[in-house]
Amino acid sequence: MVDKVEFSSLIVGTMRLGIWGAELSIKEQEAFVEACIEMDCLDFDLADIYGDYTSEEEIGKILKHRPDLSDKMQITTKCGIKMVCNNRPAHRVKSYDSSRKHIVESVEGSLTALNRENIDILLLHRPDYLMDPQEIAETFMRLKDQGKVLHFGVSNFSTYQFDRLHKLFPLVTNQVEFSLLQNGALDEGTLEQCMDYDLRPTAWSPLGGGAIFNSIENHKLEKTKIGIETVAEKYSCSLDQLLLAWVLKHPTKVCPVVGTSKIARIQSALEASKIELSKEDWYALLQIAWGKEIA
Repeated sequence: MVDKVEFSSLIVGTMRLGIWGAELSIKEQEAFVEACIEMDCLDFDLADIYGDYTSEEEIGKILKHRPDLSDKMQITTKCGIKMVCNNRPAHRVKSYDSSRKHIVESVEGSLTALNRENIDILLLHRPDYLMDPQEIAETFMRLKDQGKVLHFGVSNFSTYQFDRLHKLFPLVTNQVEFSLLQNGALDEGTLEQCMDYDLRPTAWSPLGGGAIFNSIENHKLEKTKIGIETVAEKYSCSLDQLLLAWVLKHPTKVCPVVGTSKIARIQSALEASKIELSKEDWYALLQIAWGKEIA
């Protein structure tokens, strides 16, 4: 039987709450998390490496004295990347590690940092070129049986890599990069594969990394922005709302991971689901992003 999980309208990305971005204090992060929950945004996306291995601990400090928030949150965290930084002096070179030892150690570390008894969803952050699917499946089963992880998935996996593991252990999602500006997933089959398995894909960087919102010196990107803004005017919505509406239009019901430290942006993102983008305008936007007509 396929393991299933329900996601909120969007997933709140936490990568830039701390030292990798807004540098919010623990108190400020607590207020942000609480406000998200009040808007029924209950899914939060983390990874062990975020903030040079500090982000999980910062969220954990909140949950230690606010177990009421912890009970309402569905937390996704990731492991599998060994990043070189001061907090991991034993790491000599950036690499991927999906060995039993590393996954188990990562889960134990995440549980301690988060002050939780279990992780709702654990994703392998990147495909390890040396991964042993059988070993991973056995490790996942052990962690599930122990009650330490409830659901498992992957991130950035190809269709073949996903299949190899999914045949041995039921996965709940593949978190892939997908946006109007980074739309390669349309032709890679990763989204359709989730549909085949009746799973909901999640999308990191659904706004294309935010480059289009900044001062643009790139002529091609500036032209793209002008074209998108024209469509946004038609729908009386903001640029970010239109970009999210484009992602949400896909029939696989992609769940976007919205990375922001501002509640106003979460509120704006929630409104994007109300935009009824026509199929022609969806294709018009795609061709604006491509800079050419479809075949």
